[in-house]
Amino acid sequence: MKLSKEVKTAILVISGIFLAIYGFNYLKGESLFTQESSYYTEFDYNALSTSSSVTIKGNAVGKVSDIQYDFKTGKTKVFFSVNPELKLSKNSKVRLYETGLMGGNALAIIKGDATELAKNGDYLESEIQPGLISSLKSNFSGLSSNLDSTLRSADTLLVSLNTMVTDESSDGLKATIAELNSALKAFKDLAASAQVMLEGNDDKLSKIIDNFNTTSENLAVLSNDIKDVEFSNTVAKLDETLNTFNAILVDMEQGNGSMGKLLKDEALYNNLEGATKELEELLRDIKLHPKRYFRILSKKEIPYSGDAQSN
Repeated sequence: MKLSKEVKTAILVISGIFLAIYGFNYLKGESLFTQESSYYTEFDYNALSTSSSVTIKGNAVGKVSDIQYDFKTGKTKVFFSVNPELKLSKNSKVRLYETGLMGGNALAIIKGDATELAKNGDYLESEIQPGLISSLKSNFSGLSSNLDSTLRSADTLLVSLNTMVTDESSDGLKATIAELNSALKAFKDLAASAQVMLEGNDDKLSKIIDNFNTTSENLAVLSNDIKDVEFSNTVAKLDETLNTFNAILVDMEQGNGSMGKLLKDEALYNNLEGATKELEELLRDIKLHPKRYFRILSKKEIPYSGDAQSN
């Protein structure tokens, strides 16, 4: 069957209208061939747009389909559609949250634990999650006051530093820097003097270093000589001498020998003590009566008197 031009034209027009409707709904995030579940919620203000994402646990499951302002209640009704495979309970919540720093917003579904499921077109309770931008807006007054306090403190610090730098007194920074500069100059002059002294006594320093090296070598040779001495023989001789001396002491302790008898024989000690006393009396008598013992000085013999001895 051959179609007329009018029929072909009508088919093209209808196809174009259908494609236009499909494209418009596609751009809105809706599908003509999939039956989606629709719900709505309410907010005190509108922060969304049509085709805003609807997510669950970060996964996109639907789009915002329509936004209406209720003149009676003063609230904003937000209609959204989700995949029909997603089953929501009656106590599920819809949370408005910020998607980024640029201020984009979306809806997140927080599934409830009720056994009764929500039906197509039911109302779900809403909530708002404060985002970074809104938190900054609400706390901007506190931040501004803290910033103002910080700036005032910084200004005070700079003023104090400026006062310290421009202080001309002896306690000021300039005086301290001048003293430090003088100390550095004095150290520089001292270093120059030391350099001149070293350059003028280079030969003497060389001789001192050579003498030190020679002394070190001699000490090393002496150390080697001392190391080579046989200390064992010396120690053996010293031990032999100590043993001999110990034997002598043992003999003296036992009364052997002259020294031993002198230490141990009491009769010998008593005789020696008596002889010592008689010798002492003889010397005293000689001192008192020298003429009695030296006839050259006196021709007449002087008789011995016991009184003189006692005197």
